[in-house]
Amino acid sequence: MYPGDAEFGFELLVCRWAEEAWPPTGRGDAADPDSATPLSQTRGDDAIVVARQLGTAERRWDTVVLECDPEALAARGAFGPDELDSDLLHVVRNAPAEWAWYRDALPHPGYPWRYVRAAVHRAADRGVVERRRRGNRIQLRRTAPYPDWLRRIVAIENKPDLDAAAARALSEQLRFDVGTGLADEVWVATATTGDRVEPALLEDLPVDVGILAFDVDAAEGDPGGSLLAGAGVDASVEWYPSEVTPPEGDRDDARRDRRLELAERAYGRGWRSYHGTMRPDCRHFELRRFGRGLVPYCAAKGRSQTVAECVDSCSEFEPEPPAWRTRGWPIEGGPGAGIKTLLRQRREWVRSRELDAGFDPDT
Repeated sequence: MYPGDAEFGFELLVCRWAEEAWPPTGRGDAADPDSATPLSQTRGDDAIVVARQLGTAERRWDTVVLECDPEALAARGAFGPDELDSDLLHVVRNAPAEWAWYRDALPHPGYPWRYVRAAVHRAADRGVVERRRRGNRIQLRRTAPYPDWLRRIVAIENKPDLDAAAARALSEQLRFDVGTGLADEVWVATATTGDRVEPALLEDLPVDVGILAFDVDAAEGDPGGSLLAGAGVDASVEWYPSEVTPPEGDRDDARRDRRLELAERAYGRGWRSYHGTMRPDCRHFELRRFGRGLVPYCAAKGRSQTVAECVDSCSEFEPEPPAWRTRGWPIEGGPGAGIKTLLRQRREWVRSRELDAGFDPDT
């Protein structure tokens, strides 16, 4: 089974699989042979960014996959590893090549200029624009053009146990995703059952939504994992999705802005940021390998814990001894700090690999 037998553990494996194996390839009989090849099978030159638990005020997705232009994604790195919020994006995307008063250079945002001025100061403090004062006026200029790095957004809902009740609850959410068209493609990820026909195919899900079936038991039997299999998890396409991008989507400025804001959050947070809502500073918190993925493990419980369980109100919570945090290399700051550093370094390594045009998946 997936770590902890909980949806959280399954979600982490799906994220790791997407990071290694996206776009998905299916069995020969999974799709209609007379249908057009899905877009997700023709995007082999994309760089991939994976995040989890992202969305809008109306909808939050379990897993988000960004398909990006590799060169433009590399250029995005010039603006730092952290996300740019909507106010910063307004400044960075419109900053002029030459010095200009910010009110002349930036289009009116639809809210008071004092908030724009504050955003200019924040952007300058982060080094994503240059700022100077001439008299009583604040001028700015760009450090580099903001690139058009996002190509497509793919949303994945993770339901390892997709029974009839879960399908009914999920169906309305998926119809909302298809109707709004904020994502270009929508999938449901579920665990395989071993049946000849996966039960997910028999549920009342929108026909535009694809279905991915994951054999997570393969990861347990293959601790080292296969890079090409992705996290040591076997995934098969049971149903291919349709493109749900609205016909006028490319010309919809509001939609484009919302998608870019979502992409920036995904870029800044990734999917390994779960340590921010857990307690890695507990002496029982560990990371253990599951296939090719690293998942949280609670030594006190003897299993993988969920985010809801790993809180300071847990009866087993025990802060690291202060002496652990005063030691130096190799875990300077204590094991909790070391876990955060490890997860950050793995994210940076994967991202740099995505940007390496010469990356060989067999190495």
